[in-house]
Amino acid sequence: MGLARGLAADGTINKAEVEFLQKWLAANAEISNQPLIRTLYGRINDILADGVLDSNEHAELLDTLNSFSNRDFELGEVLKPTTLPLCRPAPTLTFAGRLYCFTGTFNFGQRKHCEQAIADRGGFTGGLSQKTEVLVIGAYATESWKHSSFGDKIVKATDWRDQGLPISIVAESHWGSFL
Repeated sequence: MGLARGLAADGTINKAEVEFLQKWLAANAEISNQPLIRTLYGRINDILADGVLDSNEHAELLDTLNSFSNRDFELGEVLKPTTLPLCRPAPTLTFAGRLYCFTGTFNFGQRKHCEQAIADRGGFTGGLSQKTEVLVIGAYATESWKHSSFGDKIVKATDWRDQGLPISIVAESHWGSFL
């Protein structure tokens, strides 16, 4: 977290800093075994694969580092979008017969309204399990999400996905675009 805060402190990140972070994560494998850090490490490897840090990659990585470093702590409990463990690329979503789980706070409305939207389309909802096919992360989360039950669902789903289970992790905005 301190390293992320330092790299993002000036509001920009360059290729040399990304390469430094990649090497640091590789050298600190015990940290890199945590699901969210594994995701970050994988994205860094993808970003550096072509040897170019383009503006989209720069913005995505800076947002990710800021979410890790709690940069907006001065704003208190401001609600923020979270993007770190989402499937890339985001999958095409269908509803009939599929099992969805929701976590977080939603622009769409209360969780029961999100669940009803799935039921109206022939899908099912429930708590997170290994049978869950799609975990939808609400558009907003406080910076403390990593240490909450909300974060526990994300970490568990990320772990299962990394183990090969067919669970998609998507943002509310992506889910909403298929309604």
